[in-house]
Amino acid sequence: MPIDENIASYSDLAFKSAIVVYVLVFVMLLVQYAMAYTRKAEQRELVAVGANSPATPQGPGRIAEPAGKPVSERIGNMAFAVLHVSLGLHIISIVLRGFATHRFPLGNMYEFVTMATGAAVALGVVLLRQERYRGMWAFLLVPVLILMFLAGTVLYADAAPVVPALKSYWLPIHVTVVSIGSGVFLVAGVSSLLFLLRLLQPAGEESDNLLGAIARRLPDARSLDRLAYRTTIIGFPIFGTGIILGAIWAESAWGRFWGWDPKETVSFIAWVIYAAYLHARATSGWRETKAAWINIAGFVAMLFNLFIINIVVSGLHSYAGLN
Repeated sequence: MPIDENIASYSDLAFKSAIVVYVLVFVMLLVQYAMAYTRKAEQRELVAVGANSPATPQGPGRIAEPAGKPVSERIGNMAFAVLHVSLGLHIISIVLRGFATHRFPLGNMYEFVTMATGAAVALGVVLLRQERYRGMWAFLLVPVLILMFLAGTVLYADAAPVVPALKSYWLPIHVTVVSIGSGVFLVAGVSSLLFLLRLLQPAGEESDNLLGAIARRLPDARSLDRLAYRTTIIGFPIFGTGIILGAIWAESAWGRFWGWDPKETVSFIAWVIYAAYLHARATSGWRETKAAWINIAGFVAMLFNLFIINIVVSGLHSYAGLN
């Protein structure tokens, strides 16, 4: 069937609009950070002044007015609400791309990255909805925005039919599972990075510099470590299932389950790294810093697989990249 150019243009518009709204959310979160930091500094100054001033009892008949929510907190709540709008636009762009091409929208790197980042944000909306996790959103949006920017520029591909090698019912099965697993690992990687930051700036002992101001909005180290572990537990079987499904598809398409193609090999290496993380996380002496670095290494392997293997290295999966 011919490509519906009108629907394709609406898909692109929804994608660009999602990026704009994500940027708006990111700016709102930065404003929240700045206002919270300023408010904290003012409170410290008031405490210092109060310590050097004589006590003044409250006059009779004067009632202290209850303080409302700080402006920074209200901005943060607004940002979280607007985030749902951007996620909605993100999902609409994926759905419209599918309608425009009359196929499942996972036929090239642009569509894969769009799906993976959408999965990461959707998982974040579920797992980071509690107030104590809201401070993580600014950090999660950084890789999401970078990946979406690259998807919309360097990796962008016009709506078109897939190459013959991808005309299989295995495409929506295999690639969807892998993209969702990749999105989950993105959340896990960010959580481990923030966990390492929290170890440098423990809760309640933050320094007065910029690093301390950033860490002050984050959950405690234990919560971040637990979140990284939980998300990796979710992503590990999903991504592993994607590898197995890819092997089954390979046997159907190429006559063998495994051929050590660069894409297959690095995917397997990344999966093994995450297995090592889960093992280290349960091993005494490796649970904290060492395990977190292993988790980050797994995420780096995923990025290497996405960009270097797809774009630079030639292999049986080259039709999905730019080489």
